[in-house]
Amino acid sequence: MTAHSPTHPKTIDLNADVGESFGHWRLGDDTAIMASASSVNIACGFHAGDPTTIRRTCAEAAAAGVVIGAHPAYRDLAGFGRRFIDMDPAELSDELIYQIGALTALARAEGTHVAYVKPHGALYNAIVHHTAQAQAVLDAVLAVDPTLPLLVPGDSEIARLAAAAGVSTVTEAFADRAYNPDGSLVARSHPGAVLTQDAAVAQSVGIALRGEVVAIDGRPIRVAARSICVHGDTPGAVALAAAVRQALQDAGVTIRSFV
Repeated sequence: MTAHSPTHPKTIDLNADVGESFGHWRLGDDTAIMASASSVNIACGFHAGDPTTIRRTCAEAAAAGVVIGAHPAYRDLAGFGRRFIDMDPAELSDELIYQIGALTALARAEGTHVAYVKPHGALYNAIVHHTAQAQAVLDAVLAVDPTLPLLVPGDSEIARLAAAAGVSTVTEAFADRAYNPDGSLVARSHPGAVLTQDAAVAQSVGIALRGEVVAIDGRPIRVAARSICVHGDTPGAVALAAAVRQALQDAGVTIRSFV
C-alpha cells in the first residue's frame, strides 16, 4: 500500500474505550478523550461500568457527537475482563445479549443509540481463534440486531463467521499496543506491550497511511484497519489520543466514524 497524499485522501475511525468506572472507582477521563475520538466503546457492566456510569457516558457521547458502540465482556469485574473464561457458548451468548440490551436501553434514555459492537479484552482476543466463542458473539448480535457491525481483528475467526452470516465487520488496529510478528497483540505482561505516546503516534500514522505496523522484533507486518483504537485506561490516554488525532490530521487523514 502506498502512502496517501492530499490528492488521495484517507479516512479512518479513531475509537476509544470509555465508561469503565464503577461506583466510586474512577478510570479515565471520558469527556476529554471524546474530544479526540470519532466513536467510543462503552463498557456494559460486566468488566466495568454501572448503570449510572453507563447512562452518564451515553449522555456525554451524545453531547460530543461521537458514535456509540457496545463493549461487552466476560463477567469478570475483578479481572477487568482481561482473563479468558471457558464457558458454555449459549451462556456466553445470553450474557452478551444482556449487556448489549442494557446499553441500548440506557443510550435510548439519553436520546442516542448503539451503532456497533466491539467485544472487550480477553473475549476480543479469544474470538480471533476460538470458534465456539466467536459463534457465541455472532449469535448474540444476530439475536439483538443483525444490522449492527462488529468491530474486530481482520484475520480472525469472528470475521470469517460474520462474513458467512452476512453480518458486517469493521477491522481495527491498535495505536497503543505492540504487535507480535504473527499480527497478534503482545501480552500485557510482556515489557513494552503498551506503547509510549511517541511510539503510538508513529504506529497510528503507519496504520493509516501504509497499512503496516512494526512488530516487536523490528519487522514490518501488514495490518488492514478502518479504525484505530486508543485504550482509555492507558496512562496518559487523553494526551495520547489527542496526539494521535493531530498526527493523523497533519498527515492528511480525515477522522470519521465508520457508521
